[in-house]
Amino acid sequence: MSSLPLLRFRTNARTALYAGILASAMLICTTADATTTHKTPGRGRPTFHHAAHAGNAAVVVPPSSLPAPVALALARAHVPPSAMSVLVERAGSNKPVLELNSQLPMSPASTMKLVTTFSGLSLLGPDYRWKTSAYATGQVENGILHGKLYIVGTGDPKLVPEELIDLVQKIHAAGINGIDGSLVLDKHNFDVSTRDAGPYDEDVLAPYNVGPDPLLYAFKSLSFTLSPGHGNTIAIDSTPPLDKLTIVNDLHLTRGRCVGALVTPVITQNTDGSAQAVFSGKYPLTCGARETSSMAALDHSTFFGDGFLALWKQTGGTFQGNVGEGPTPADARQVAVHESPVLSEIVRDINKFSNNVMARNLFLTISEAAGHNPATLAGSAQQIEQFLHRNGLPMQDLVLENGSGLSHDERISATSMASLLQTANASPVAQAYIDSLPIVGVDGTMRHRLINSGVDGNAHIKTGTLRDVRAIAGYVGAANGDGYIVVSFINDPHAEEARAAHDALLEWVYNEAPKFEQTHAAAMIKTTAPAKAESVNQASQAQ
Repeated sequence: MSSLPLLRFRTNARTALYAGILASAMLICTTADATTTHKTPGRGRPTFHHAAHAGNAAVVVPPSSLPAPVALALARAHVPPSAMSVLVERAGSNKPVLELNSQLPMSPASTMKLVTTFSGLSLLGPDYRWKTSAYATGQVENGILHGKLYIVGTGDPKLVPEELIDLVQKIHAAGINGIDGSLVLDKHNFDVSTRDAGPYDEDVLAPYNVGPDPLLYAFKSLSFTLSPGHGNTIAIDSTPPLDKLTIVNDLHLTRGRCVGALVTPVITQNTDGSAQAVFSGKYPLTCGARETSSMAALDHSTFFGDGFLALWKQTGGTFQGNVGEGPTPADARQVAVHESPVLSEIVRDINKFSNNVMARNLFLTISEAAGHNPATLAGSAQQIEQFLHRNGLPMQDLVLENGSGLSHDERISATSMASLLQTANASPVAQAYIDSLPIVGVDGTMRHRLINSGVDGNAHIKTGTLRDVRAIAGYVGAANGDGYIVVSFINDPHAEEARAAHDALLEWVYNEAPKFEQTHAAAMIKTTAPAKAESVNQASQAQ
């Protein structure tokens, strides 16, 4: 019996941490469903026929190869079985335990990140680090650089203020405390075409729509903290701080109840690179300190330049020039280098929190690290496809665009995804890879799902969500200790309502998959035994 030894959990710590969280409500029938089965000719796998009880009389559950709770949840969401693909396999075996439409290419949403992160870990190595470097031209006199400071980006996906400050301090340590010249952003490592991709949808200010950039800073997401003070004052602070951002505060404190949506600023960017965030309206004192939703309102270069200069000035630096883009000249001297956290940590953030722009930067880094400079989307897709082929994963149905799943075009089948998960589980990067996936009921995008259920804490599952897509893919440690690979995609206008079907599938794998395998195996032996005997008799007669 195969198992999944890499699934390790600290149940006691998890229970203490999440003791105050209520269990998620599941839209699955709480009564047992009558189930009969028959075998599909030539397949050897049973088809379930579900008879709903009186309380479910209004729900029509069509026959399918799905377990009763899954089929019922799907029917309640008005999603036909044809819109769902499922593949469950025992870890270490490609023999299907449960299968439905598994070879149909479908939109995987953010589960596509599993392809990108496994490829990245394997091709770059779990200890890979991005480098962001500073170069200078001109002379330094009394701590003032009379020349240009160049910042060269390679696509660090996690260049947040706590990381960028390291580069700032190293520049100071090199003897530069003032810049009497330009700050030049060198972005040559990513092809300019990678900036041309439009947003996935009409919500252009949404952080999930942020595109990749060699000098991605703080995910190019801006938020504000509103803090009522003494009298009628409200303090407003931005995260991250930006040098040329002016906050116009026209808010008025009121004593009413804290209801409705929190005030949202109007952000405008001026031609000189400066920006304004205007807050107006009423703010109830009872709301206390609140943080606004993140917004992606500025372009990448403005966001990085202003973010760098805000940190530069906070640490005592001065600046008397302009910010622009351009290549670093050959005679520039290196003055500082910042290294990112290791890739295994980056991948953990990408998968647990489904960070799109981090995945997109990693995707481009794969071709950049292979020597394709500047990096392109096509080059990265080629590198990944070649890597998969070398590892026995041809994946003819795979369609890659940006590697994040935030795409109208990316496709993969459940069969191909399961094969990738099987290969990853047996690979040198298995531990870092599996550890990066959300733990059901514990953290990441699965932290609020299936709490206090059996599968809670016993599965690493990557989720995927788009407007008409719901997806899950990962590893489940069943109740008896066996390990299973689970992949399922739902592509349907009612996919949002069908999340309960995926929760039911995970519970079924945890509780029922081992018993289902044993029962089915016994039935297969009983069915095939006479045929084997007949073959032996025919062979004897032939002799």
